[in-house]
Amino acid sequence: MSEIIVLGAGMVGVSTALALQERGHAVTLLDRSNPGLETSYGNAGLIQREAAEPYHIPHSLVTLFLYGIGRTNDIVYHWKDMPNIMPSLWTYFVNSGETQHRRISKIFEQMTVKCTDDHQPLIEASGTERLIERKGFFKLCRNKRAYDDQSIDAERIASMYDVPLRMVDGKELRQLEPALKIDVAGAVHWTDTWACSDPGALTSAYADLFIKRGGSFVKGDAMTLKQTETGWEVQSDDGPVTGSDVVVALGPWAPDLLGPFGYKIKMVYKRGYHAHFKMDTPLSRPIQDYANGCVFSPMDKGMRIATGAELVNRKDPANPKQLMHGLKSARELMDVGEMVEDEPWFGNRPCMPDMLPIVGPAQKHKGLWFHFGHGHQGFTQGPTTAKLLVDVMEGKTSTLSDALSPENRPVISAR
Repeated sequence: MSEIIVLGAGMVGVSTALALQERGHAVTLLDRSNPGLETSYGNAGLIQREAAEPYHIPHSLVTLFLYGIGRTNDIVYHWKDMPNIMPSLWTYFVNSGETQHRRISKIFEQMTVKCTDDHQPLIEASGTERLIERKGFFKLCRNKRAYDDQSIDAERIASMYDVPLRMVDGKELRQLEPALKIDVAGAVHWTDTWACSDPGALTSAYADLFIKRGGSFVKGDAMTLKQTETGWEVQSDDGPVTGSDVVVALGPWAPDLLGPFGYKIKMVYKRGYHAHFKMDTPLSRPIQDYANGCVFSPMDKGMRIATGAELVNRKDPANPKQLMHGLKSARELMDVGEMVEDEPWFGNRPCMPDMLPIVGPAQKHKGLWFHFGHGHQGFTQGPTTAKLLVDVMEGKTSTLSDALSPENRPVISAR
């Protein structure tokens, strides 16, 4: 009998398995596919020490109007999806108000401040240093107005959360990044952010480390989970897996699993797209194109263009409009070649309307634990919140664990 089952082998699930294993627990990690092939594969590859404040919905009437008429690329939506999305989106909007967002950011920052410290031992132990660059990333501003505005906001974040940065003018930026072929006003250089050249490979390597240390990984269907007299059981390709406890780390699929158990979870699905493109002159570090809602990241497969958020029902078909806009903006800045893949990748970020992950015990079921809802930052925060969850499972609570607990979150209810 496995002591603990972890459902989901993305960065959050793999980090959970490793953290439990480190504390002496026997763990079986289960996923329908190999580790690191879902949401953890598709991000921009950033471990974001500077991301002290979660992404919120602006309350500016001008910005909301631009969203409404489809004039922005960082967020797009479809009217047909609004009836289903609006209840969760409205909660997200309310929590994005200045007072609420400031309160949430004070909680959120406690996770991002530890992210590189918590990744580093896993990087060393998994032998993945070659995947990591510690040069930071640029938030590129095309014109002086954007540069001035972003400078002010960046200095505020740096001062409030003790995050190092420097401002780079357009001339220096082109010297540092010869791939840029046009002059821009400059960039915010977040110097403590780490970049990964293959996020899926890093997640997979962490899973290999878990197995090397004696853990078990099996393929199976998490949706077969059921409670038994002695704990929990789920069906794998090799037969039933049982455990006294089970951790749900399924990201955007968590509501599907937990609904039949009586848990109603508000979740906003922010779909993202990416594709890799050939570059004769590669970038040395990722660049966020502030004006066009996309990130250009140097990866092993080429330059990855990663998009902002498409607000969708999770099962909607692909619509790579944002990616094509990102490609157009990339080609204004650089000489970008052909796409490497036949089709773009897409996946859904699991965002809670209060912008915080769910970490802690289920309200109604003994031995059922929640660890999901990290939104844009599962890749960054996975190892950190995994340690926090294991503390809670062992009876050690804190003000941070209380803030993330399902019991204290209106975005999740049990009936």
